[in-house]
Amino acid sequence: MMESIKSRKEEWQLGQSKSITFIVTKDCQLACKYCYLVGKNANERMSFGIAKQAIDYILSCENEMDEESVVWDFIGGEPFLEIELIDNICDYIKTRMFEIGHHWFDSYRFNFSTNGINYHQEKVQRFIKKNHSHLSIGITIDGTEVKHDLNRVYKTTSKGSYADVVRNIPLWMEQFPFDGTKVTISSADIPYIKESVLHLYGLGIKEVNINCVFEDVWKDGDDSLFEEQLLTLADAIIEQRLYTDYYCSFFSENIGKPLDITYDNQNWCGAGMMLAVDAAGNFYPCTRFAAYSLRSKKPTIIGNVWDGIDKNKLRPFLTLDRTTQSRQECIDCEVASGCAWCQGENYDAADTPTIYQRATAICKMHKARVRANNYYWNKLYRKLEMESKREEFERDRIKKSDKQIC
Repeated sequence: MMESIKSRKEEWQLGQSKSITFIVTKDCQLACKYCYLVGKNANERMSFGIAKQAIDYILSCENEMDEESVVWDFIGGEPFLEIELIDNICDYIKTRMFEIGHHWFDSYRFNFSTNGINYHQEKVQRFIKKNHSHLSIGITIDGTEVKHDLNRVYKTTSKGSYADVVRNIPLWMEQFPFDGTKVTISSADIPYIKESVLHLYGLGIKEVNINCVFEDVWKDGDDSLFEEQLLTLADAIIEQRLYTDYYCSFFSENIGKPLDITYDNQNWCGAGMMLAVDAAGNFYPCTRFAAYSLRSKKPTIIGNVWDGIDKNKLRPFLTLDRTTQSRQECIDCEVASGCAWCQGENYDAADTPTIYQRATAICKMHKARVRANNYYWNKLYRKLEMESKREEFERDRIKKSDKQIC
């Protein structure tokens, strides 16, 4: 089924890749209402000099960063606002990896999540053409025009951005048919989930990665509305046989089960295993620990491009697992598998400046998703079983008919 689309990307180098993020700008054309980036601005832009120093340091740590592959991630704000800078950075990365014979050479990917507004521009298209075989690009389109424009609005006019994004979807799908979009759900747009997923399928987008925000924005009754939307979406996907060609991350056979901590005590988030660098040359365990991502806590800097990574500051992140930060009720939960968390949100929402207090605002939404997910798979497998029995009956009928003719 369509989970194979998802697995193709996850199987790249069996997930053994280092994720390195360049915060090239904190500027964006949009002011999305659910955006966790609370400190976006037009002033903080990475220089090529800072990027070059970061690359030189990272590539000098080949023995420590020994993952088989690397994902060089570029974010903002909106990364394509700085496409000329990114082009220079990527050229330098490729050149240096080749010159020093780095084991990441030809085992790398440049990754982007873009709002899609500038995607059609000639300078963006030149960059894509030059690097296409090593690119992964996701355009964020939230669904129908109503849902998209409810949150994804221009910062200067508060006008919705749907029309300026959707015009670039055909070009993007032509160039990256196996890359998916990312849809965010917040309290206000729950009623539009079903029609939005089906709308994205209608645009030709085969992979819809969709998730609820981790922040504490949920109101009483949101979980019931959420479950209702997922149930009707499940019915539509099954009845229209969309499961054969399309993927929606809300439905997975691997969620909603209890966990045995003896065998599954991993941290959900990759903070500490990842590395992010900002315009000032500071290193972070993840972009969510940079100042522009935090509402109430100070940034967590673990080094810089001149002095390198401070291993003492990094060490707490390497001790993170499920038990070091979860309450007992989360560990013992009967539907624990698939319940996600964001390390940066854990830190930002914690009572004290700690990374060891798991935020649980998403709990009731996860449980609602599990109930709908169980409904989806039970209904789908009943349908497939009945179809298999009908096919078997038809084969037997044809065989009997052939014998009678003979």
